[in-house]
Amino acid sequence: MTSIEETEPSPELSVIDRFDERVDEFFDRFRGTEPTDRIIYALTELGDFGLIWVLLAFVRGLRSEEDGRAAWRLMAVLAAESVIINGIVKTQFKRERPVIQEPRPHRLRIPLSTSFPSGHSSTAMVAGVLLAQKSSTPTKVALFGLGGLVAVSRIHVRIHHASDVAGGLAVGLGLGAIARAVFPLYRRRR
Repeated sequence: MTSIEETEPSPELSVIDRFDERVDEFFDRFRGTEPTDRIIYALTELGDFGLIWVLLAFVRGLRSEEDGRAAWRLMAVLAAESVIINGIVKTQFKRERPVIQEPRPHRLRIPLSTSFPSGHSSTAMVAGVLLAQKSSTPTKVALFGLGGLVAVSRIHVRIHHASDVAGGLAVGLGLGAIARAVFPLYRRRR
């Protein structure tokens, strides 16, 4: 393994490529270690298809009918977000995913879509914005913290470049704000 200080980025790389390379080198020091790999691979799998966010919404939905309706609304928003990200946005960028030669230490679903922006990151932020609507401050911190972990897990497992994740986080925050304004999980009482 090389440290960040020892590696000079190639001068012909773009600023984004150099950023991705530096972040990837940072993650190299954690790859191949247990239990880190096991935890990170589990987080990335929980992010597949927004599973963790749907599970959290439905657990919350057990509290009341209003929370149950909110869980269904979240599923609808996340389905729409997936169509926007995977069906529209990614087709405009067509960025290739990172290429790795060595085998992965744990099972991993390899997406068929292109790389930019990260759908896991976008979904995490959309869910965070919406689930935060009726949450305490500690719960909001936990939601966005978990979202951040799911997002960076994509860099660790080398399914996304760091800039894909950053783009997904930004797009997800924007889509989450739009969804909260147009289709909030909880309707405002009049």
